Amino acid sequence: MITTYASYTLISRDLPKSLARVAEKPDVARETEYYLSKIGSIKSVDEFMADSRLYNYALKAHGLEDMAYAKAFMRKVLTEGNRDEKAFARQLADSRYSSLVESLNFEAQGAAATSFERAQKGVVDKFQRQTLEEEAGEENPGVRLALYFARMAPSIKSGMEILADEALTEVVRTVLQMPGEMASLDVDRQAVFIEEALNIEDFQDTTKVNKFLERFSAMWELQNPSDSGTSAAALFAPASQGISPDLLLSINNLKLGGK
Repeated sequence: MITTYASYTLISRDLPKSLARVAEKPDVARETEYYLSKIGSIKSVDEFMADSRLYNYALKAHGLEDMAYAKAFMRKVLTEGNRDEKAFARQLADSRYSSLVESLNFEAQGAAATSFERAQKGVVDKFQRQTLEEEAGEENPGVRLALYFARMAPSIKSGMEILADEALTEVVRTVLQMPGEMASLDVDRQAVFIEEALNIEDFQDTTKVNKFLERFSAMWELQNPSDSGTSAAALFAPASQGISPDLLLSINNLKLGGK
Protein backbone atom coordinates (compact mmCIF):
# COMPACT_ATOMS: atom_id res chain seq x y z
CA MET A 1 0.00 0.00 0.00
CA ILE A 2 1.31 3.45 -0.90
CA THR A 3 2.48 5.46 2.11
CA THR A 4 1.09 8.80 3.25
CA TYR A 5 4.26 10.64 2.27
CA ALA A 6 4.47 8.92 -1.11
CA SER A 7 0.87 9.91 -1.85
CA TYR A 8 1.55 13.49 -0.75
CA THR A 9 4.70 13.64 -2.90
CA LEU A 10 2.93 12.17 -5.92
CA ILE A 11 0.36 14.97 -5.78
CA SER A 12 2.61 17.86 -4.80
CA ARG A 13 5.56 17.04 -7.07
CA ASP A 14 3.55 18.10 -10.12
CA LEU A 15 0.86 20.22 -8.53
CA PRO A 16 -0.25 21.94 -11.78
CA LYS A 17 -0.96 18.53 -13.32
CA SER A 18 -2.84 17.40 -10.20
CA LEU A 19 -4.94 20.57 -10.23
CA ALA A 20 -5.61 20.26 -13.96
CA ARG A 21 -6.94 16.76 -13.38
CA VAL A 22 -9.36 18.10 -10.77
CA ALA A 23 -10.39 21.02 -12.99
CA GLU A 24 -11.37 18.62 -15.77
CA LYS A 25 -13.81 16.67 -13.63
CA PRO A 26 -17.31 17.27 -15.03
CA ASP A 27 -18.84 18.55 -11.80
CA VAL A 28 -15.92 20.86 -11.07
CA ALA A 29 -15.77 22.14 -14.65
CA ARG A 30 -19.53 22.77 -14.68
CA GLU A 31 -19.57 24.78 -11.46
CA THR A 32 -16.42 26.69 -12.42
CA GLU A 33 -17.90 27.64 -15.78
CA TYR A 34 -21.03 28.92 -14.05
CA TYR A 35 -19.05 30.87 -11.47
CA LEU A 36 -16.87 32.61 -14.05
CA SER A 37 -19.85 33.40 -16.29
CA LYS A 38 -21.83 35.04 -13.48
CA ILE A 39 -19.53 36.49 -10.82
CA GLY A 40 -18.47 39.54 -12.84
CA SER A 41 -22.06 40.79 -13.00
CA ILE A 42 -22.55 40.65 -9.23
CA LYS A 43 -22.49 44.14 -7.69
CA SER A 44 -23.37 43.61 -4.03
CA VAL A 45 -23.34 41.21 -1.10
CA ASP A 46 -27.10 40.77 -1.52
CA GLU A 47 -26.77 39.74 -5.17
CA PHE A 48 -23.91 37.39 -4.35
CA MET A 49 -25.78 35.63 -1.56
CA ALA A 50 -28.98 35.41 -3.61
CA ASP A 51 -27.24 33.12 -6.11
CA SER A 52 -26.72 29.89 -4.17
CA ARG A 53 -24.36 28.39 -6.77
CA LEU A 54 -22.02 31.38 -6.63
CA TYR A 55 -22.28 31.58 -2.84
CA ASN A 56 -21.60 27.88 -2.28
CA TYR A 57 -18.75 27.85 -4.80
CA ALA A 58 -16.95 30.75 -3.14
CA LEU A 59 -17.45 29.35 0.36
CA LYS A 60 -16.09 25.95 -0.63
CA ALA A 61 -13.12 27.64 -2.30
CA HIS A 62 -12.22 29.15 1.07
CA GLY A 63 -12.87 26.03 3.11
CA LEU A 64 -16.09 27.49 4.53
CA GLU A 65 -18.58 25.14 2.92
CA ASP A 66 -19.88 23.99 6.31
CA MET A 67 -20.89 27.58 7.11
CA ALA A 68 -23.13 28.00 4.05
CA TYR A 69 -26.24 27.58 6.19
CA ALA A 70 -25.28 30.53 8.45
CA LYS A 71 -26.25 33.23 6.00
CA ALA A 72 -26.70 36.05 8.49
CA PHE A 73 -23.29 35.22 9.95
CA MET A 74 -21.64 35.18 6.51
CA ARG A 75 -23.47 38.36 5.49
CA LYS A 76 -21.94 40.14 8.49
CA VAL A 77 -18.48 38.86 7.52
CA LEU A 78 -18.80 40.14 3.95
CA THR A 79 -20.60 43.39 4.75
CA GLU A 80 -18.09 44.61 7.32
CA GLY A 81 -15.03 43.74 5.23
CA ASN A 82 -11.62 43.76 6.89
CA ARG A 83 -10.32 47.33 6.86
CA ASP A 84 -11.56 48.24 10.34
CA GLU A 85 -9.76 46.40 13.12
CA LYS A 86 -13.18 45.87 14.71
CA ALA A 87 -14.60 44.28 11.55
CA PHE A 88 -16.30 40.98 12.27
CA ALA A 89 -13.94 38.87 10.12
CA ARG A 90 -10.95 40.23 12.03
CA GLN A 91 -12.47 39.22 15.35
CA LEU A 92 -12.55 35.58 14.27
CA ALA A 93 -9.42 33.52 14.87
CA ASP A 94 -10.10 31.42 11.77
CA SER A 95 -8.29 33.20 8.92
CA ARG A 96 -10.56 31.70 6.27
CA TYR A 97 -13.14 34.39 6.90
CA SER A 98 -10.65 37.16 6.21
CA SER A 99 -9.47 35.29 3.14
CA LEU A 100 -13.03 35.26 1.80
CA VAL A 101 -13.29 39.01 2.38
CA GLU A 102 -10.01 39.57 0.54
CA SER A 103 -11.37 37.68 -2.46
CA LEU A 104 -14.77 39.42 -2.45
CA ASN A 105 -14.18 42.74 -0.78
CA PHE A 106 -17.52 44.45 -1.29
CA GLU A 107 -16.94 46.75 1.68
CA ALA A 108 -13.79 48.26 0.15
CA GLN A 109 -14.46 47.98 -3.60
CA GLY A 110 -18.25 48.14 -3.72
CA ALA A 111 -19.79 47.17 -7.07
CA ALA A 112 -16.31 46.67 -8.57
CA ALA A 113 -15.36 43.94 -6.08
CA THR A 114 -16.07 41.07 -8.45
CA SER A 115 -14.15 42.57 -11.38
CA PHE A 116 -10.74 41.82 -9.88
CA GLU A 117 -8.74 38.70 -10.72
CA ARG A 118 -8.76 37.63 -7.07
CA ALA A 119 -12.56 37.42 -7.22
CA GLN A 120 -12.54 35.42 -10.44
CA LYS A 121 -9.50 33.26 -11.25
CA GLY A 122 -8.29 33.60 -7.67
CA VAL A 123 -11.43 31.99 -6.29
CA VAL A 124 -11.36 29.30 -9.00
CA ASP A 125 -7.78 28.40 -8.10
CA LYS A 126 -8.77 28.11 -4.45
CA PHE A 127 -11.80 25.97 -5.32
CA GLN A 128 -9.70 23.54 -7.34
CA ARG A 129 -7.05 23.29 -4.62
CA GLN A 130 -9.70 22.75 -1.95
CA THR A 131 -11.31 20.01 -4.04
CA LEU A 132 -7.94 18.34 -4.60
CA GLU A 133 -7.21 18.27 -0.89
CA GLU A 134 -10.67 16.97 0.00
CA GLU A 135 -10.42 14.16 -2.56
CA ALA A 136 -6.99 13.18 -1.24
CA GLY A 137 -8.44 13.09 2.26
CA GLU A 138 -11.14 10.62 1.23
CA GLU A 139 -8.42 8.04 0.55
CA ASN A 140 -5.99 9.09 3.27
CA PRO A 141 -6.75 11.86 5.81
CA GLY A 142 -3.04 12.26 6.46
CA VAL A 143 -2.44 13.29 2.86
CA ARG A 144 -5.08 16.00 3.12
CA LEU A 145 -3.43 17.30 6.29
CA ALA A 146 -0.01 17.31 4.60
CA LEU A 147 -1.27 19.13 1.51
CA TYR A 148 -3.08 21.69 3.65
CA PHE A 149 -0.04 22.27 5.85
CA ALA A 150 2.19 22.72 2.79
CA ARG A 151 -0.24 25.33 1.42
CA MET A 152 -0.51 27.24 4.67
CA ALA A 153 3.11 26.92 5.85
CA PRO A 154 4.45 30.15 4.28
CA SER A 155 1.81 32.20 6.11
CA ILE A 156 2.57 30.77 9.57
CA LYS A 157 4.31 33.33 11.75
CA SER A 158 3.75 32.07 15.31
CA GLY A 159 2.72 29.19 17.51
CA MET A 160 -0.52 31.00 18.21
CA GLU A 161 -1.42 30.99 14.51
CA ILE A 162 -0.91 27.23 14.48
CA LEU A 163 -3.14 26.76 17.50
CA ALA A 164 -5.87 28.87 15.90
CA ASP A 165 -6.15 26.27 13.13
CA GLU A 166 -7.09 22.74 14.21
CA ALA A 167 -5.67 21.09 11.09
CA LEU A 168 -2.29 22.82 11.47
CA THR A 169 -2.33 21.97 15.16
CA GLU A 170 -2.94 18.29 14.40
CA VAL A 171 0.10 18.16 12.11
CA VAL A 172 2.36 19.88 14.64
CA ARG A 173 1.10 17.84 17.59
CA THR A 174 1.69 14.67 15.61
CA VAL A 175 5.26 15.61 14.74
CA LEU A 176 6.11 16.80 18.26
CA GLN A 177 4.20 13.91 19.84
CA MET A 178 2.48 16.34 22.15
CA PRO A 179 0.46 14.43 24.76
CA GLY A 180 -3.28 14.97 24.86
CA GLU A 181 -2.99 16.56 28.29
CA MET A 182 -1.22 19.55 26.73
CA ALA A 183 -4.47 20.61 25.06
CA SER A 184 -5.80 21.54 28.51
CA LEU A 185 -2.92 23.93 29.17
CA ASP A 186 -3.28 27.67 28.72
CA VAL A 187 -3.05 28.43 25.01
CA ASP A 188 -0.18 30.86 25.57
CA ARG A 189 1.88 28.11 27.17
CA GLN A 190 1.13 25.79 24.28
CA ALA A 191 2.22 28.45 21.80
CA VAL A 192 5.51 28.96 23.66
CA PHE A 193 6.15 25.22 23.66
CA ILE A 194 5.60 25.02 19.88
CA GLU A 195 7.86 28.00 19.20
CA GLU A 196 10.60 26.51 21.37
CA ALA A 197 10.30 23.08 19.75
CA LEU A 198 10.18 24.35 16.16
CA ASN A 199 11.85 27.02 14.10
CA ILE A 200 8.79 28.71 12.60
CA GLU A 201 11.00 30.39 9.99
CA ASP A 202 11.71 26.95 8.50
CA PHE A 203 8.16 26.94 7.16
CA GLN A 204 9.25 29.54 4.60
CA ASP A 205 11.57 26.93 3.03
CA THR A 206 9.85 24.37 0.81
CA THR A 207 12.60 21.78 1.30
CA LYS A 208 12.36 22.05 5.08
CA VAL A 209 8.56 21.88 4.94
CA ASN A 210 8.77 18.67 2.94
CA LYS A 211 11.17 17.16 5.49
CA PHE A 212 8.79 18.21 8.26
CA LEU A 213 5.89 16.56 6.43
CA GLU A 214 7.93 13.41 5.90
CA ARG A 215 8.25 13.19 9.68
CA PHE A 216 4.56 13.93 10.06
CA SER A 217 3.60 11.19 7.59
CA ALA A 218 5.65 8.58 9.39
CA MET A 219 4.21 9.52 12.80
CA TRP A 220 0.69 9.77 11.39
CA GLU A 221 0.83 6.21 10.08
CA LEU A 222 2.09 4.93 13.43
CA GLN A 223 -0.72 6.67 15.27
CA ASN A 224 -3.42 6.04 12.66
CA PRO A 225 -3.22 2.54 11.13
CA SER A 226 -4.78 2.38 7.69
CA ASP A 227 -7.59 0.15 8.90
CA SER A 228 -8.57 2.41 11.79
CA GLY A 229 -11.09 4.47 9.80
CA THR A 230 -9.57 7.68 11.18
CA SER A 231 -11.03 10.82 9.63
CA ALA A 232 -9.56 14.31 9.72
CA ALA A 233 -12.64 16.02 8.27
CA ALA A 234 -13.68 17.51 11.61
CA LEU A 235 -10.33 19.29 11.85
CA PHE A 236 -11.24 21.38 8.82
CA ALA A 237 -14.64 22.52 10.06
CA PRO A 238 -14.77 26.35 10.07
CA ALA A 239 -14.18 27.81 13.48
CA SER A 240 -15.80 30.86 15.06
CA GLN A 241 -13.35 31.47 17.90
CA GLY A 242 -13.22 35.03 19.10
CA ILE A 243 -16.96 35.42 19.63
CA SER A 244 -19.19 33.76 22.18
CA PRO A 245 -21.58 30.94 21.19
CA ASP A 246 -24.49 33.16 22.27
CA LEU A 247 -23.40 35.94 19.91
CA LEU A 248 -22.92 33.46 17.08
CA LEU A 249 -26.42 32.14 17.63
CA SER A 250 -27.98 35.59 17.82
CA ILE A 251 -26.28 36.70 14.61
CA ASN A 252 -27.40 33.59 12.78
CA ASN A 253 -30.97 34.15 13.95
CA LEU A 254 -31.15 37.72 12.65
CA LYS A 255 -34.05 38.32 10.28
CA LEU A 256 -32.13 39.85 7.42
CA GLY A 257 -33.31 40.17 3.85
CA GLY A 258 -31.82 38.32 0.90
CA LYS A 259 -31.51 34.93 2.62
